[in-house]
Amino acid sequence: MIQKERLSLLNSQEQKNGDYVLYWMQAAQRAEGNPALEYAVRAANECRQPCLAFFGLTDRFPEANARSLTFMLEGLSETQKALADRGVKLVIMPVSPDKGVAEMARAASLVVVDRGYLRIQKEWRARAAEDLSCRLVQVETETVVPVETASPKEEYAAATFRPKIKKLIPDFLAAGTETKPVKDSLGRKDASLEPDDIAGVLSALKIDRKVVASPVYKGGTGEAKKRFRLFLRERLDHFGDLRNDPSLDYLSHLSPYLHFGQISPVWVAMKAAATDSPGKEAFLEEMIVRRELSANFVHYNPRYDSPDCLPAWVKATLREHARDARPYLYSREDLEAGKTHDPYWNAAQREMVLIGKMHGYMRMYWGKKILEWSPTVEEAFATALYLNNKYEIDGRDPNGFAGVAWCFGKHDRPWTKRPVFGSVRYMNDKGLRRKFDVDRYVRNIAGLEPPAT
Repeated sequence: MIQKERLSLLNSQEQKNGDYVLYWMQAAQRAEGNPALEYAVRAANECRQPCLAFFGLTDRFPEANARSLTFMLEGLSETQKALADRGVKLVIMPVSPDKGVAEMARAASLVVVDRGYLRIQKEWRARAAEDLSCRLVQVETETVVPVETASPKEEYAAATFRPKIKKLIPDFLAAGTETKPVKDSLGRKDASLEPDDIAGVLSALKIDRKVVASPVYKGGTGEAKKRFRLFLRERLDHFGDLRNDPSLDYLSHLSPYLHFGQISPVWVAMKAAATDSPGKEAFLEEMIVRRELSANFVHYNPRYDSPDCLPAWVKATLREHARDARPYLYSREDLEAGKTHDPYWNAAQREMVLIGKMHGYMRMYWGKKILEWSPTVEEAFATALYLNNKYEIDGRDPNGFAGVAWCFGKHDRPWTKRPVFGSVRYMNDKGLRRKFDVDRYVRNIAGLEPPAT
């Protein structure tokens, strides 16, 4: 059963008597643990029609590049095959998703779409809702608790959000059943890109090719599940104590896969919750409370990608200290090249540039220092987003935007006043050395090989 809270009707059109039910896959790029896909298959079965899936591949998604799109295509290749095994053809078209779905829906009885929270994702769905001549149903797939069910407003911090969502989690932490289509769509002749041909697909797109594929992270549901099973087996027990030590590796490494919807957040949370590990509560706090606080942020705050998103006390304290002398000032180019006086910051930047993911604790330090070393808050915020979204595979999503904003005081409380930061939380290199062997982290990063170009 798909909870009714996951469903919303995006237009007022009626269901038609078409040739198939169309699943518009965008946020949930997976063939399992996908409520939108299940809804579409069940609707198709009720109509005794096949279910057809569509994905719009566009080079106009902000800051798309060869790294992020390679990872995505690796996942889509696996998903296309897995859907075919279920009797569902996935058609991948090089088109803006809203335009592509309008074309594909001409012969559809019904269109079902997953949910996205960013501005561009909402715009795609809104334009499609206007253009379609059949019903468009949205199914929430990328949170454990649907965003508007968790809270009807933007939350101040995890402290206000946590009690609201925790009481709802048991109602939504349930595995759905997989439905077999009564008719398959595999015989259809709709032209589709071949995601296996990554080089060929990328060559036709206008993207940044200088940020090359990660040598460490390969996309796909299978790869995500392999990493997660390793995490459950070898790391979860110590996650609560050691997750903030970047010189060790006690993370799940799931954020890139969650970013592209290649693994179900409900499935991940259920598997962790079913263990008797002492680390599971700390993991579920990150996986559900913190991650879904990010969805709450970008859904309710349209200014999530600018300093305008910051709370009033943050704006006031940063404005009060806007003219404070900065100990160092670096250009965006120097920061991007990792040319600062701080070996720890440079190592974090190098980690992100080379492999496409920075350790979460170092990302906090990294963002704080960009604020400290930039002439204005506005420039610092823009630089942090630019670098994060350009190099991180898990950038350009709610967690990415919330993570950058957190470095500037979002979802936090006032601390002791300091120059430049005012009452915004401060971090320094002494704190890194006190908490863990940060020099070992630097050595680890120094040993990374640059990816092949």
